[in-house]
Amino acid sequence: MLVPLYRDHNQQVRVILTKRPEFMRTHPGDVVFPGGRLEEGETPEETAIREACEEIGLPPSGVEVIGGLSPTTTRNRRNLIVPVVAKVQRPEAFILQEEEVEAVIEPKLMDLLDDGKWRTSRWLGHKMWFYDFPEGTLWGATAFMMREFLGIMRA
Repeated sequence: MLVPLYRDHNQQVRVILTKRPEFMRTHPGDVVFPGGRLEEGETPEETAIREACEEIGLPPSGVEVIGGLSPTTTRNRRNLIVPVVAKVQRPEAFILQEEEVEAVIEPKLMDLLDDGKWRTSRWLGHKMWFYDFPEGTLWGATAFMMREFLGIMRA
């Protein structure tokens, strides 16, 4: 999974997220980072870059890996997610793989750092974080990863 960051024309750092289509078999309608499954012989970094290229048309030559976050899982505990943080060159226009991406969401990092814009709830004894966008809600494993990233940014 790629955690893509870029500076907009006002020098604001933005994060690129995608909304999955409602017809998808797994995690329909979820707001997520671009990502997918490892192919034979790939590293997590190579997978993250390839998937972002396939899903939203991110140019691989404009991706600079700068770190990673803690590997995590979703509701399906068999699939390990390895978040790869990268500075990216935003394409002039995103090219969406419509089978996997309904929309691209580009929030400012400053907005995501504002805890007043997040809400929480308890689910099966765990504190869950939610961030609402007009396109959908960031929650679950992606929110967990985002919160880890935001904690690093605050440190």
